[in-house]
Amino acid sequence: MLSHTLETRQLTLSYGERNIIDSLDLQIPKGKVTVFIGSNGSGKSTLLRSLARLLKPKGGAVLLEGEAIAKRSTKEVAKRLAILPQGPSAPEGLTVLQLVKQGRYPYQSWLQQWSEEDEQMVQRALEATQLTDMADRTVDSLSGGQRQRAWIAMTLAQGTETILLDEPTTYLDMSHQIEILDLLDELNQQEERTIIMVLHDLNLACRYAHHIVAVHNQTVVAEGPPEAIMTVDLVRTVFQMDCEITHDPLYGTPMCIPYSKNRMMAKTAAKQERVVMS
Repeated sequence: MLSHTLETRQLTLSYGERNIIDSLDLQIPKGKVTVFIGSNGSGKSTLLRSLARLLKPKGGAVLLEGEAIAKRSTKEVAKRLAILPQGPSAPEGLTVLQLVKQGRYPYQSWLQQWSEEDEQMVQRALEATQLTDMADRTVDSLSGGQRQRAWIAMTLAQGTETILLDEPTTYLDMSHQIEILDLLDELNQQEERTIIMVLHDLNLACRYAHHIVAVHNQTVVAEGPPEAIMTVDLVRTVFQMDCEITHDPLYGTPMCIPYSKNRMMAKTAAKQERVVMS
């Protein structure tokens, strides 16, 4: 039995002549929460899109359950993994229920119309995201956190074991960020879904991830449990930033405290001035 659902072999991704990812070998742990981190433009989102077969590789391959994903049909892939891109938008007037039903598209055909199973999957997705009472509301009338939950409900309705999300907390305030990440954590813990996402907040990445993948300079420079890889040297390499790594007082996971150059210079100058005056 495979211990991973998705993997890459010598994967090279590019935009035009510029390589974004070069000759990457990577395995995503099955049934775990994996988070991609890296600076802007490092290739995190590009790598995520290639795992969902939304971007054709320049070289190498992405494997889904041991077979090249490029050889599978679109519907077959959609039955095995779902992706939520960054900042998705719905047509004006579309209700939550109508949006979530779109998750059942891979299972529809001329011979297979809407079924009782489809209905059950949609209702389960609404319940899991606590949107049952909002099913008839339009998506554009929801708050940011509710809207993101509606899109996650659509991916849940697909019934896939693997869910990929590109910066699912972007543009959300702190309470809604935690709400969304708690929901994804519950899906992983209770249903053993494989969750793969891009996050910018290193402390939230450490709190929720079982496995972190640090992307830098066209490749993965470190991967593993947060406790093993989140170091001062890694942050300096990937983000060109000095910091201290301590422990989250609530969860015990690594916590990154960045230095501010201006404040550090001001403190150093003040300290030197006190020494001179003394």
